Amino acid sequence: MSSLDFSILVQAWPYLWSGLLFSLSLTAAAFAIGMALGTVFALVQHAEVPILGQVVRGYIALIRSIPLILVLFWFFFLVPIVLGHATGNGRPIPIGATWTAFITFGLFEAAYYSEIIRVGLRSLNKGQFEAAHALGLSRFMTYRLVILPQVIRVVSPIILSQTIILFQDTSLVYVLSLTDLLGAASKLAQLNGRLVEMYLFVAVVYLAICSAASQAVVALRRKNTLMSLTR
Repeated sequence: MSSLDFSILVQAWPYLWSGLLFSLSLTAAAFAIGMALGTVFALVQHAEVPILGQVVRGYIALIRSIPLILVLFWFFFLVPIVLGHATGNGRPIPIGATWTAFITFGLFEAAYYSEIIRVGLRSLNKGQFEAAHALGLSRFMTYRLVILPQVIRVVSPIILSQTIILFQDTSLVYVLSLTDLLGAASKLAQLNGRLVEMYLFVAVVYLAICSAASQAVVALRRKNTLMSLTR
């Protein structure tokens, strides 16, 4: 331990910071895409839309059955080939590692957020729909103004928990040679030979961010519990 030199982190901080910003940006983008698509997927299933509902269920079952790293490889290597044949060019159309990461993470997380929201939809009393219909609200307005706000509030702790997992999973972009927080630390460690210092720093950063988010999950659960008791 006496040979450790954490002063190297001062010089490495700008590069590590850029890696952390990438990790956070990827998390935010995947959350936005995942929540938007996941909400649509959940509504399609809840409304029991013919054919489309079965397609969505099949997609969710597929995504939840394979690891994210495999989906990254599929998208990075196979989609350019498919696009090349679809355009008649015959040559792969490169998408790029960054676009691959953002799109793949968003599509992958959509399956998980969809299941969370779907469970929330099933937990609501059917009287909510009947009351909204009695007020003359359309089905779209019922979901937008009455149902979804309640569902998001109820499942917000689970959504935040899934987002914590999403943030941790961003380290998988190393397979695409992208520089996230862990990737930045790894590259610097290979250059200066300070593997222990770099990886300890990364561990502390992940611990701090995930611990703070976990406390937010606890606070949300307590708030939801108090609100349900005071009704």
